This record gives sequence, structure tokens and C-alpha cells, in this order.
Amino acid sequence: MTEWALEMTDITKEFSGVKALDAVSLRVKKGEIHALCGENGAGKSTLMKVLSGVYPHGTFTGDIRVNGKPVQFRGIADSEASGVAIIYQELALVPEFTIAENVFLGKEPGRLGMISEDEVYQQARKWTEAVGLQRPLSTKVKYLGVGEQQLVEIAKALKKRAEILILDEPTAALSEREVERLLQILRELRSRGVTCIYISHKLDEVLSIADTVTVLRDGRSIATKPVSELDESAIISLMVGRNLDELFPKVTTPPGDVVMRVSNWSVTSAETRRQIVRDVSFEVRAGEVVGIAGLVGSGRSELVTSIFGAYPGRVAGDLEIAGEKVHIKDAADAIQKGIGLVTEDRKKQGLVLGMDIRKNITLASLRRLPGTIAIHDAEEIQWSEKLVRDLRIKVPSLEVAVSALSGGNQQKVVIAKWLLTHPKILILDEPTRGIDVGAKYEIYQLMNQLTQQGMAILMISSELPEVLGMSDRILVMGGGRIQGELKREEASQEKIMHLATRGQ
Repeated sequence: MTEWALEMTDITKEFSGVKALDAVSLRVKKGEIHALCGENGAGKSTLMKVLSGVYPHGTFTGDIRVNGKPVQFRGIADSEASGVAIIYQELALVPEFTIAENVFLGKEPGRLGMISEDEVYQQARKWTEAVGLQRPLSTKVKYLGVGEQQLVEIAKALKKRAEILILDEPTAALSEREVERLLQILRELRSRGVTCIYISHKLDEVLSIADTVTVLRDGRSIATKPVSELDESAIISLMVGRNLDELFPKVTTPPGDVVMRVSNWSVTSAETRRQIVRDVSFEVRAGEVVGIAGLVGSGRSELVTSIFGAYPGRVAGDLEIAGEKVHIKDAADAIQKGIGLVTEDRKKQGLVLGMDIRKNITLASLRRLPGTIAIHDAEEIQWSEKLVRDLRIKVPSLEVAVSALSGGNQQKVVIAKWLLTHPKILILDEPTRGIDVGAKYEIYQLMNQLTQQGMAILMISSELPEVLGMSDRILVMGGGRIQGELKREEASQEKIMHLATRGQ
């Protein structure tokens, strides 16, 4: 009897003559958590799409064995029948369906073709409780935050009772507490003999949860080692082919004048009529990074989207930009007042995926660029090329659809779009979510350049090391309020979590 739950040998996959996978081999032991690491574009997701049947047999070369038996998956149904289940980085939920309906999507329990609603809710409750989701099961998924939607996706996958469970960036949008809950679930699954393949850019999680780590780089297998032989620096060196001096290259700039002041700010949800942000006051100065920490549901994203004029609920309070009291009605108004917002979900809210890179970069600046009615192609190209060069965005051509880029390069396109509006205040909501360490490092360096030029940055992040590593001051939210403010030199993960749980 084989000790290997999965054996993938010499897997090669090409797109338009370009090798996304070049003779990649992966062996995963039964009942282990095997981490798959690599920069965006290294081939991790492509390899898992081969395994899960998204890319069917015949569209790649190489062999796959599950529990020692050769398999040839013609589609996703074949892989699931062999005991393989995958949670993709892109969520596969139906927004108009309830939580319970999404957990059982396409596999609703019932008799004689009739769906038993009571049974759906009864069984769904078991799995949502397992991942710590507290919302009523009748809540439509469209009303959940990104982190809560991820928990629904995880519950949906756990329900399948797969022998091999693949998780592709499962904690990208989760809070520290939710991450720990998920890791505990994976430990319990491992103890019951379930094999997990864990893809993550969060190396602290990899070191905490994995038994074995395989690193891919440029579509090739670089190394497979027990986690006991690795640390963050070693994994990063394997991933990027070079050493990074430090993970958070923070440069502290003496703060200037107050650029934005928020006073007695409150936000009420149009859907639930519940007050999500309560009487929040703070200020941001030129040349500083103010971090906002807090658990999912603390009101962080609602706070910044309402300041930007993009939240559909009722907003009350005062806002000053550069000492002038302003009232922002919508996103266009915010741009005119000097505010840019990099949203937490770049693909749904930050980019037009079917549009080319050039048009994505200039999308928010059409009124500001030269030209009265329309801007000329030459002007778009000039500005886009400059930003692509300045931000070191790796693109084959400005005319390529932005959907073809890696996550890190897509995020840089979003940032480029807002930099072209010449903002005084740049709001970054989860600026490095779902991107690799190399791209993160470049975004941190960009943040340093912007603050040195006098820009004020307001940054939301669920990654506490990122908040601690890149912020000059940290505002901690809990229960819709600011529970405390910490200076860089006094802040710690323990202090942040203590404040963050006050309002829960």
C-alpha cells in the first residue's frame, strides 16, 4: 500500500507556446499538510487546476496518481469522484443565495427530487459552526464581507469530506482569529487522515501548519523539504532566487501638516439599518502611514468606503481635507478632493478585467488628463508607460487584458490608476492581499517613496505583521469604534488584539 496520497510527475502545461508548468513533480504523503509556495506566476494555481480537472487530461503532459492509482480527469466531477476538493482563491458562491444554499450548492439533500429545506439548514449549520461563521444561515451571501464569504466557501469544501483538500490562499481575507480557527480545523482534519495541500503567501502560517513545503519558481519545482529544515528567509530565497534584506523596509518620514481630519463619523447600513461605524474621529498627516487594524466586521472597510463616498448607507460626521471642510457625495467627488481608494477586492472593485492595462490605469483620470471631450491614445500611452516603468509592473504590452497579469502586477495597476489622479490621501484596503512576498516588498518600497513625497497613506490590513511593520501610527477598531491608538514604537500584536476584541 502506497504512502503517497498524490503523485504528479513531469507535469507540463503550455499557454500559447509559453510553459506555465515545466516538468513539475509533486508528491504528497497521506495525512499530511503539504504547503505549496512560490511567487505569483510560479505555477501553483495552474498545477492545482491540472489536479482538480479544470485543465482536463490531454491539455497537459505528465502523469497523476491518487492513492497509487493512475487517474485521467476529464473535468472537475472526475477529480471530486476521486476524493479531490479545491477551494479556489476566486470564490465560487452565488450572491443571491443564502449561506445554507451556498454550502449545499448543487448537492442539496432531499427525496424523490424534492429539496428538503429543513435538512439543508440543519446540515449547513454543522459546517458553518465548524468554521466559526456566526451569521444566520438565511443571510444572502451578497451581504457578507469578503472574509465571511471565504468561510462559507471553506464550509462548502469541508462538507464534501474529501480525502485530498486543496486550499488556495484560504486566509487572504481572514482576521487573525479566523485564521487560527481555520488552522485548527486543518489540524483536526490531518488527525483524521485527510491530506491537505495548502497554498499561501503567508509564510508564518506555512511554518505553523505545514509538515512539508514544495517551492515552485517560474513554472519549475525548485525544492521539497520538511518544514523543520526551513524558516521564512530560506523559503523566500527559494521563491525569489535572492535574499530580501528585510520583509518590511519601512522608512520613517517626519509627519507634516494634517491632510485629512475625520470627526464624529458614523455609518448606518442601508440593508440592516445597523450602525456599523460609531462616532469615529482621527487625523492623518502628510508623509505618514496610519494603519487601521481590527477583526473582520469591525467596520474598517465601511469607514474608508464611506469617507470615499462609495458606501450606500447613511453617513454622518465631519470631514476636512487640507483644513477645508468638505462633503463628498460620490467617488468622482472624492477624486476631485484628492482621495484615492485601493479597494480590498481588486478584481471586483478595482479593475475592469476584460479591459486592457492602459485603459485600466487611466480609468479614474479621464477628466483630469489633457483633452476636453476625450483623451488621445498617445496621451494615455505616455502616462501608462511612465507608471508601468515607475512601479515596475511586468507586462508584455499595454494592450494586454489586465486579467492576464499576476495578482501582484494587477495590484500595481490598481495603485497606478490612483496615482494618476494625484491624490493627497491614498487609502489602501488590504494592499497586499493574495500577492507574493516579492510583490509585497515592492509595494512597501512604493509606500515609502510616496510618503517621502508628502503623500498621506491610510492602510487597512488583516496581517498584523504588515500593520506593525509599515505603520507610523495604528488605529485599532472594534465594534465599529476606534478602541485605541498605538504609536509604532509601543505597538505589538498582543496590544492590537487586546484592543480589537474590546468591541466584540
